[in-house]
Amino acid sequence: MKSDRQPFIRTDWLERNAQYWPERPALTWVPTGERWTFARLHDEGEALAAVLTAQFDVQKGDRIAVLAENRPEHVLLFVACQKAGWILVPLNYRLAAPELAYQVADSTPALLVYDAPYTDVARTLGVDALLPLETVRTFARSGAQRKVRPAVHLEDPLMILYTSGTTGRPKGAIITHGMIAWNAFNTIHRLDLTSQDVSFNAAPFYHTGGWNVLLTPFLFKGGHTYLLDRFDPGQILQLCEEAGITILWGVPTMLRMLAEHPRFERTSLSTVRYAVVGGEAMPEPLIRRWHAKGVPIRQGFGMTEVGVNCFSLSEADALRKIGSIGLPNFYVEVRVVDEQGREVGVDTVGELLMRGPVVTPGYWQRPEATAEAIDAAGWFHTGDLVRQDADGYFYVVGRKKDMYISGGENVYPAEVEAVLRRHPDVAEAAVVGVPDPKWGETGAAFLVLKPGRTLTAEAVQAYCRTQLAGYKVPRHVFFLETLPLGPTGKCDKRALRAQALNRLNQ
Repeated sequence: MKSDRQPFIRTDWLERNAQYWPERPALTWVPTGERWTFARLHDEGEALAAVLTAQFDVQKGDRIAVLAENRPEHVLLFVACQKAGWILVPLNYRLAAPELAYQVADSTPALLVYDAPYTDVARTLGVDALLPLETVRTFARSGAQRKVRPAVHLEDPLMILYTSGTTGRPKGAIITHGMIAWNAFNTIHRLDLTSQDVSFNAAPFYHTGGWNVLLTPFLFKGGHTYLLDRFDPGQILQLCEEAGITILWGVPTMLRMLAEHPRFERTSLSTVRYAVVGGEAMPEPLIRRWHAKGVPIRQGFGMTEVGVNCFSLSEADALRKIGSIGLPNFYVEVRVVDEQGREVGVDTVGELLMRGPVVTPGYWQRPEATAEAIDAAGWFHTGDLVRQDADGYFYVVGRKKDMYISGGENVYPAEVEAVLRRHPDVAEAAVVGVPDPKWGETGAAFLVLKPGRTLTAEAVQAYCRTQLAGYKVPRHVFFLETLPLGPTGKCDKRALRAQALNRLNQ
């Protein structure tokens, strides 16, 4: 029997949550203190969807690109996209104009939303329909109502997030409504999130972490996010006391900056249940410093193309299994395979494969790259090298592309870095492979020393020889004031390798 009922919109979280918790705070914009309840987010998302449809004829499947730093308007556009079936394309505002032009040409947005500082570059990107970010707020407050509600399904794309492009042109990972929903389920289940949780978001919206580590799970579950325009450790520590932050998160560099801030020791962190760390392993001394403040550390692991919260290490295992990313989250299947695709045994390094409803359907307009990454059985080949211990816990050894071969032996930089970080004088360490006339490749280590400490390259190499096989000992050792960081706060190894080659060729 054919029904004339309106199709059920399975992706519109705010419509239902506005009924459940209309007056509960969903989002606070820290620079001004402005606050959106779940009801307000729903109402303004509805109005924004109505006006953009009417004025720009944006249809389901059309892309809306955004060139702006973190602003509440990003979230309003996300809510409108959930409702209307549009695809949000957050652009990296740090890119040069030619780099932005590539992403715009690739995604062909029907509308480009831009903030005032990026007006000039926005006008050069070849998009016919341009909209100042401030006008988004005006449209959202108009009270307009949608006349047409397209059927939007879990398999429909919701976002395109461009990868960093460390090995070539960036690829646009397709993020579906379903991926974000299943990532929310995984996160809520493994992190034990509640509707009473409070956190912050200072990660840029062109990065998956800005959306999917906690913000979208909070929008789903009913939590409260304090949105910042930048990462400011003093401001976040202040929020811990004033806003009652219950969950902290970031890459280890961010947790280190918080711990080293002058107000860290005098800040009460009594409301913080734990801190989630991802991107790379957190050094043991830093874990212990946070534990001493009563904040357990939960290591995690994920990537743009596979939700983002794929593995989690419970706080109880933070020291017992230091360096581990923990166990797979609930709706993620994993395999570890060798170069021939055969599963490897315990404590054997292999490539991590993942499968499940959190996996991207592919890369935007890149069928070859999609076929290379996702096999016929649906397994996503991550390019990450891992091992699994006898208890089932996983450890990231490195990236396949980071691995180098010295004298015929595979060397995984993450293993060498872990040893270097254990040296009592070393604060940070990074290792890259560089050409070597005798061994093919060898390691170049970059170290940041703790304040007041001194080391020589010879002393570092002597220490490594007590911990590592000879072929793993870095032949070159350089000292820096700070390691170069990429836009997500992780070490920029491409920049380090270029620096190493420059120094060695002088």
